[in-house]
Amino acid sequence: MGNAMIRKIILATLAALLLSACATTAPPPDQRHPTDPWEPYNRNMYAFNRSIDKAVIRPVTKGYQAIVPDPLETGISNFFTNLKSLPVVVNLMLQGRPGDSVEMIARFSMNTILGLAGFFDVATKAGLPQFDEDFGQTLAVWGWDESRYFVLPLFGPGTIRDGLGRGLDSYGDLLWREAVDGRWPVLALDLVQRRADLMSLENQLENAFDEYLFVRDAWLQSRRFKITGESQTPDYDSFLDDDWDEDQP
Repeated sequence: MGNAMIRKIILATLAALLLSACATTAPPPDQRHPTDPWEPYNRNMYAFNRSIDKAVIRPVTKGYQAIVPDPLETGISNFFTNLKSLPVVVNLMLQGRPGDSVEMIARFSMNTILGLAGFFDVATKAGLPQFDEDFGQTLAVWGWDESRYFVLPLFGPGTIRDGLGRGLDSYGDLLWREAVDGRWPVLALDLVQRRADLMSLENQLENAFDEYLFVRDAWLQSRRFKITGESQTPDYDSFLDDDWDEDQP
């Protein structure tokens, strides 16, 4: 890593720390959302992560998108998704879904063999379903239904349950990392491609009345849908009211 990049990371970290010092605009404890009692910490960590993203990760991602054609980006995204299919198979089995796990194995095999190591998603065209399961979802199926919202350094939105699950999922990541010999350029490409997949949401973030609340509620809504299949759209108009109801989702 060059000296210029190191200096940029250091400056971004310092800027993030300064931002976090003034990012605590959370309501008093008795007015906080029930799932987010640690909102002051979470806001500070969100500001830290966002500053690192704006200073380093997003500029790199924009350069990547400017150089790499869209079809190639899609292929790279497909490749990494296919590599991470085996942990999904394990979680489907742990959730008591053997039929779905067999379909996921068939999907992985088809994309690996016919899709050139997953670069082409031929399984979707063949009608095989795509599952996205992690150990956080498995813990929810086992009975850990509710968990406090917790923003992780660098990793972003999460909960105590999903943070623990993410740690266990990291062992599954070792499988595909071994498959690419753990080469740093490949791992960096995975990070940049995942960030590129989220670039379309940037305008929504910039236009949000409260960016932190927007991300928190959108993330919690997405996790709730993945786990229960139920979705409830947050009442963003309530963010404009002085008497915000803590029971809002």
